[in-house]
Amino acid sequence: YIDLVIPRGGESLIRRVVSLSRIPVIKHYKGICHVYVDDEADLNMAQEVCFNAKVQRPGVCNAMESMLVHKDVAVRLLPGMIKKFKEAGVEIRGCSVTQKIIAHKGWVKKATDKDYHTEYLDLILSVKVVEDLEAAIRHINHYGSHHSDSIITDNAENAREFLRRVDTACVYVNASTRFTDGYQFGLGAEIGISTDKLHARGPMALEELTTYMYMVFG
Repeated sequence: YIDLVIPRGGESLIRRVVSLSRIPVIKHYKGICHVYVDDEADLNMAQEVCFNAKVQRPGVCNAMESMLVHKDVAVRLLPGMIKKFKEAGVEIRGCSVTQKIIAHKGWVKKATDKDYHTEYLDLILSVKVVEDLEAAIRHINHYGSHHSDSIITDNAENAREFLRRVDTACVYVNASTRFTDGYQFGLGAEIGISTDKLHARGPMALEELTTYMYMVFG
Protein backbone atom coordinates (compact mmCIF):
# COMPACT_ATOMS: atom_id res chain seq x y z
CA TYR A 1 0.00 0.00 0.00
CA ILE A 2 2.98 2.33 0.46
CA ASP A 3 5.21 3.32 -2.46
CA LEU A 4 7.74 5.52 -0.72
CA VAL A 5 9.09 6.28 2.75
CA ILE A 6 10.59 9.68 3.60
CA PRO A 7 11.94 9.52 7.17
CA ARG A 8 12.52 12.85 8.90
CA GLY A 9 14.74 12.93 11.95
CA GLY A 10 18.23 12.12 13.08
CA GLU A 11 20.77 10.06 11.16
CA SER A 12 20.28 7.01 13.38
CA LEU A 13 16.54 6.98 12.64
CA ILE A 14 17.16 7.26 8.90
CA ARG A 15 19.76 4.47 8.91
CA ARG A 16 17.40 2.20 10.85
CA VAL A 17 14.51 2.81 8.43
CA VAL A 18 16.81 2.13 5.46
CA SER A 19 18.12 -1.09 7.00
CA LEU A 20 14.62 -2.46 7.74
CA SER A 21 12.47 -1.14 4.90
CA ARG A 22 11.56 -3.15 1.80
CA ILE A 23 9.95 0.03 0.43
CA PRO A 24 12.07 2.62 -1.45
CA VAL A 25 13.40 5.27 0.92
CA ILE A 26 14.39 8.86 0.12
CA LYS A 27 17.21 9.60 2.55
CA HIS A 28 18.07 12.96 4.07
CA TYR A 29 21.49 12.12 5.40
CA LYS A 30 23.96 14.50 6.96
CA GLY A 31 25.10 17.68 5.27
CA ILE A 32 28.88 17.87 5.33
CA CYS A 33 28.94 21.07 3.29
CA HIS A 34 32.11 22.77 2.03
CA VAL A 35 33.09 26.22 0.86
CA TYR A 36 36.33 26.35 -1.15
CA VAL A 37 38.08 29.72 -1.42
CA ASP A 38 40.01 29.70 -4.69
CA ASP A 39 43.28 31.57 -5.33
CA GLU A 40 41.34 33.92 -7.63
CA ALA A 41 38.57 34.70 -5.16
CA ASP A 42 37.36 38.12 -4.04
CA LEU A 43 38.50 37.69 -0.43
CA ASN A 44 36.03 40.22 0.99
CA MET A 45 33.19 38.29 -0.60
CA ALA A 46 34.75 35.02 0.59
CA GLN A 47 34.65 36.27 4.19
CA GLU A 48 30.99 37.28 3.89
CA VAL A 49 29.91 34.01 2.25
CA CYS A 50 31.87 31.76 4.63
CA PHE A 51 30.63 33.64 7.69
CA ASN A 52 27.02 33.36 6.55
CA ALA A 53 27.39 29.69 5.63
CA LYS A 54 28.69 28.79 9.11
CA VAL A 55 27.24 31.27 11.60
CA GLN A 56 23.78 32.31 10.42
CA ARG A 57 22.20 29.04 11.57
CA PRO A 58 24.82 26.40 12.40
CA GLY A 59 22.42 23.64 13.50
CA VAL A 60 20.99 22.88 10.05
CA CYS A 61 22.10 20.52 7.28
CA ASN A 62 23.01 23.27 4.78
CA ALA A 63 25.48 25.02 7.09
CA MET A 64 29.16 24.90 6.15
CA GLU A 65 31.05 22.30 8.17
CA SER A 66 34.42 22.51 6.39
CA MET A 67 36.23 25.48 4.82
CA LEU A 68 38.94 24.82 2.24
CA VAL A 69 41.41 27.57 1.31
CA HIS A 70 43.90 27.67 -1.57
CA LYS A 71 47.46 27.88 -0.22
CA ASP A 72 48.22 31.05 -2.20
CA VAL A 73 45.54 33.11 -0.40
CA ALA A 74 45.59 31.41 3.00
CA VAL A 75 47.90 33.95 4.65
CA ARG A 76 45.71 36.83 3.45
CA LEU A 77 42.33 35.27 4.25
CA LEU A 78 42.70 33.15 7.36
CA PRO A 79 43.80 35.63 10.07
CA GLY A 80 40.86 37.98 9.50
CA MET A 81 38.42 35.18 8.75
CA ILE A 82 39.24 33.16 11.84
CA LYS A 83 39.21 36.29 14.03
CA LYS A 84 35.67 36.95 12.79
CA PHE A 85 34.67 33.33 13.49
CA LYS A 86 36.19 33.43 17.00
CA GLU A 87 34.27 36.62 17.81
CA ALA A 88 31.10 34.73 16.85
CA GLY A 89 32.01 31.84 19.18
CA VAL A 90 33.11 29.36 16.50
CA GLU A 91 35.59 26.65 17.52
CA ILE A 92 38.19 26.11 14.78
CA ARG A 93 39.78 22.74 14.04
CA GLY A 94 42.46 23.18 11.40
CA CYS A 95 45.27 21.51 9.54
CA SER A 96 48.91 22.09 10.50
CA VAL A 97 49.26 24.88 7.90
CA THR A 98 46.25 26.68 9.37
CA GLN A 99 47.78 26.40 12.83
CA LYS A 100 51.05 27.90 11.60
CA ILE A 101 49.29 30.86 9.97
CA ILE A 102 47.21 31.74 13.04
CA ALA A 103 49.49 33.30 15.64
CA HIS A 104 47.00 33.31 18.54
CA LYS A 105 47.78 30.31 20.71
CA GLY A 106 44.81 27.99 21.23
CA TRP A 107 42.67 29.57 18.52
CA VAL A 108 43.02 26.56 16.20
CA LYS A 109 42.79 23.01 17.51
CA LYS A 110 44.47 20.27 15.49
CA ALA A 111 41.96 18.71 13.07
CA THR A 112 41.80 14.93 12.77
CA ASP A 113 40.61 12.89 9.80
CA LYS A 114 37.38 12.29 11.73
CA ASP A 115 36.74 16.05 11.85
CA TYR A 116 36.58 16.24 8.07
CA HIS A 117 33.95 13.45 8.13
CA THR A 118 31.84 15.16 10.82
CA GLU A 119 28.60 17.10 10.55
CA TYR A 120 28.91 19.26 13.67
CA LEU A 121 25.52 21.05 13.54
CA ASP A 122 27.17 23.48 15.94
CA LEU A 123 29.58 26.43 16.05
CA ILE A 124 32.52 24.19 15.14
CA LEU A 125 34.36 24.38 11.82
CA SER A 126 37.08 22.29 10.23
CA VAL A 127 39.57 24.21 8.08
CA LYS A 128 42.10 22.90 5.57
CA VAL A 129 44.62 24.67 3.37
CA VAL A 130 44.79 22.85 0.02
CA GLU A 131 47.33 22.84 -2.79
CA ASP A 132 44.97 23.79 -5.61
CA LEU A 133 41.50 23.37 -7.14
CA GLU A 134 42.19 19.71 -7.92
CA ALA A 135 42.98 18.97 -4.27
CA ALA A 136 39.83 20.80 -3.15
CA ILE A 137 37.64 18.75 -5.50
CA ARG A 138 39.24 15.50 -4.35
CA HIS A 139 38.72 16.45 -0.70
CA ILE A 140 35.04 17.35 -1.20
CA ASN A 141 34.24 14.19 -3.17
CA HIS A 142 35.96 12.07 -0.51
CA TYR A 143 34.69 13.71 2.70
CA GLY A 144 31.46 15.35 1.57
CA SER A 145 27.93 14.00 1.81
CA HIS A 146 26.75 15.11 -1.68
CA HIS A 147 24.53 17.81 -0.14
CA SER A 148 25.80 21.35 -0.89
CA ASP A 149 29.24 22.68 -1.79
CA SER A 150 30.46 26.08 -2.97
CA ILE A 151 33.44 27.67 -4.70
CA ILE A 152 34.38 31.33 -4.26
CA THR A 153 36.24 32.46 -7.37
CA ASP A 154 36.42 35.12 -10.09
CA ASN A 155 37.92 32.58 -12.50
CA ALA A 156 35.19 31.30 -14.83
CA GLU A 157 37.19 28.23 -15.88
CA ASN A 158 37.77 27.18 -12.26
CA ALA A 159 34.07 27.68 -11.56
CA ARG A 160 33.12 25.46 -14.53
CA GLU A 161 35.57 22.77 -13.41
CA PHE A 162 34.13 22.82 -9.89
CA LEU A 163 30.55 22.63 -11.20
CA ARG A 164 31.43 19.75 -13.51
CA ARG A 165 33.38 17.58 -11.11
CA VAL A 166 31.98 18.06 -7.59
CA ASP A 167 29.42 15.29 -7.06
CA THR A 168 26.79 17.05 -4.97
CA ALA A 169 23.07 17.81 -5.12
CA CYS A 170 23.52 21.59 -4.99
CA VAL A 171 26.74 23.23 -6.15
CA TYR A 172 27.36 26.97 -5.84
CA VAL A 173 29.58 29.64 -7.31
CA ASN A 174 30.06 32.72 -5.09
CA ALA A 175 27.05 31.94 -2.91
CA SER A 176 26.36 30.42 0.50
CA THR A 177 25.35 26.78 0.98
CA ARG A 178 22.56 28.14 3.22
CA PHE A 179 20.47 28.72 0.08
CA THR A 180 19.81 24.96 -0.22
CA ASP A 181 16.21 25.04 0.92
CA GLY A 182 12.89 24.23 -0.72
CA TYR A 183 11.39 27.61 0.12
CA GLN A 184 14.47 29.50 -1.14
CA PHE A 185 14.31 27.50 -4.39
CA GLY A 186 10.65 28.43 -4.85
CA LEU A 187 9.38 24.85 -4.41
CA GLY A 188 6.89 25.59 -1.63
CA ALA A 189 6.75 23.55 1.57
CA GLU A 190 9.90 21.48 1.83
CA ILE A 191 9.64 17.72 2.38
CA GLY A 192 13.39 17.43 2.82
CA ILE A 193 16.74 17.72 1.08
CA SER A 194 17.57 14.48 -0.67
CA THR A 195 21.11 13.31 -1.36
CA ASP A 196 19.78 10.30 -3.31
CA LYS A 197 19.71 9.78 -7.06
CA LEU A 198 16.19 8.56 -7.72
CA HIS A 199 14.89 5.58 -9.68
CA ALA A 200 12.82 5.67 -12.89
CA ARG A 201 9.31 4.38 -13.62
CA GLY A 202 7.70 3.17 -16.86
CA PRO A 203 9.49 2.94 -20.23
CA MET A 204 13.16 3.75 -19.76
CA ALA A 205 15.77 5.18 -22.09
CA LEU A 206 19.01 7.03 -21.51
CA GLU A 207 17.34 10.10 -19.95
CA GLU A 208 15.71 7.95 -17.25
CA LEU A 209 19.15 6.74 -16.17
CA THR A 210 20.32 10.27 -15.45
CA THR A 211 19.61 12.56 -12.49
CA TYR A 212 20.03 16.29 -11.99
CA MET A 213 21.87 18.75 -9.78
CA TYR A 214 21.26 22.42 -9.03
CA MET A 215 23.96 24.90 -10.09
CA VAL A 216 23.59 28.26 -8.36
CA PHE A 217 25.55 31.41 -9.29
CA GLY A 218 25.98 34.25 -6.80
